[in-house]
Amino acid sequence: MRSRWQFWAVFAVVTLLIAGVVSYFASSSPDGLDSTTLRGCEVVETADGEQLTGECIAQHAEEHSLASSPLADYAIGGRDGTGGIAGIIGVLATVVVAGSVFWLIARSRKVTDRNGSS
Repeated sequence: MRSRWQFWAVFAVVTLLIAGVVSYFASSSPDGLDSTTLRGCEVVETADGEQLTGECIAQHAEEHSLASSPLADYAIGGRDGTGGIAGIIGVLATVVVAGSVFWLIARSRKVTDRNGSS
């Protein structure tokens, strides 16, 4: 039993370390998909922000409903240099949600087994 807890403790530390380090280096620059959707357009800075001129797929895009969420764009509140912390928070949230789902599944199976049903 003790070795199982040691495994999970080491697993958690390594996972959080990787999440914090790798997320810190995530780029908010356009990736391949963003670049592809911008083909045929030019981004022009205006007083109202960026606008697209020309013909491209990106002209029909709308802002995502979670774009103003606290962890959007690999950062906390849009601040530069917080990508590592955002990655750690994301991993913790994923582990909590996935762990809860797996715990509920395992618990429901135990109840089913105790009642004699398969």
